[in-house]
Amino acid sequence: MKKAQIIGVSVAGVAGILAFVLMGKMLRSPPKQTVVEKTVDAVQVLVARSDIPLGTTVNEQSFRWQEWPKDAISPSFVTNTLKPSAIKDYSGSVARAPILGGEPITDNKVIRAGSGGVLAAVLPPGMRAIAMKIDEKSAVAKLILPNDHVDVIVVQRKRNNKAGTEEVISDTLFRNVRVLAIGQQIEAKDGKKSSEGTVATLELTPKQSELLAHAAGTGDVSLALRSVADLNGEGPSANGDKRDRGASVRVLRYGVKSRAYGIN
Repeated sequence: MKKAQIIGVSVAGVAGILAFVLMGKMLRSPPKQTVVEKTVDAVQVLVARSDIPLGTTVNEQSFRWQEWPKDAISPSFVTNTLKPSAIKDYSGSVARAPILGGEPITDNKVIRAGSGGVLAAVLPPGMRAIAMKIDEKSAVAKLILPNDHVDVIVVQRKRNNKAGTEEVISDTLFRNVRVLAIGQQIEAKDGKKSSEGTVATLELTPKQSELLAHAAGTGDVSLALRSVADLNGEGPSANGDKRDRGASVRVLRYGVKSRAYGIN
């Protein structure tokens, strides 16, 4: 091989090796990242540090401050500019509704200490909590949970001594009533049924409370569980006078066949 050819082959080999080394470095080197800093006008907002169940008494460890874009601040949020001591002030309060971790705290979600018990804290303004005895027969085999919605039905028996008959009349007193508690449980935990509860506490208006107390003294009161699909539908009337006539059944004694009337 001629000298010139040897020199050419050597130069080509060296160039190939250099190209290979340079290419490897380029592949191993991470691409340069350009960081653009942008100042956001943020405000410190009081939020829940973790999930807070309904009726929980909170403390200072239940809250933390979190930066929130100023443009997204709601007037109901608690900010460190308006309430710098909010964490200390809200300590000892009771959660009126379930609060998710990271969710902003508002005055309508917690009630300050000394403003009433847990049940009073979750009761909406203007409403009353009234209890009624329940058993498997009157409360869907006692499978009703707190925050379920029910219809309240009263069954009365009237005897006609002259005709020798007995009338069994059922009326739906209220529809779509919220169950506040079963026994002393105000929140369903892990979907567990309150099978030990013998008392159901209902959320009613003052007028409805009077009607329920009267119905419990004159007949048998039962609860009919409603579907969750009905929650956005009709609700109980504000004055408590909304009563839908249900089925009225007349039972005739002394061998006369029974017959029903007034079925809607």
